[in-house]
Amino acid sequence: MSIRIHDLRPAPGSKTEKTRVGRGEASKGKTAGRGTKGTRARKGVPAGFEGGQMPLQIRLPKLKGFKPHNKVVFQVVNLDRLVELFPEGGQVGPEELIAKGVLNKNERVKVLGQGDLEGVKFDLKAHAFSASANEKVTAAGGTCESI
Repeated sequence: MSIRIHDLRPAPGSKTEKTRVGRGEASKGKTAGRGTKGTRARKGVPAGFEGGQMPLQIRLPKLKGFKPHNKVVFQVVNLDRLVELFPEGGQVGPEELIAKGVLNKNERVKVLGQGDLEGVKFDLKAHAFSASANEKVTAAGGTCESI
């Protein structure tokens, strides 16, 4: 006689009925497996509750201010740096600065007036100039052209 599929049964004690809690005193009815008293016995702990300590979302400061999404950012180049890179002067624009490795492609450049030109004449092309840079370049006989 061989065992057939309908003869197979689980091992004794391996399968148990689901315990139905909270259904009267006869079976885990009174506290329904939650123990006695306390927050967990009554409802449940809310998400983010830190035991009465000031919660993280209240401890952290609110974001203040405003950051414009279309802010124009300039890469700054001072006059003394231009004299270092181009001691003979001449025409200097974004293309020349990219070639020297001072500027990356698609970046805007602003020329600031730190340093002296020491008699070097520049014809500058840039997106912006500070007032002092403009004065120094024109005083040395050069020109400043905004792109």
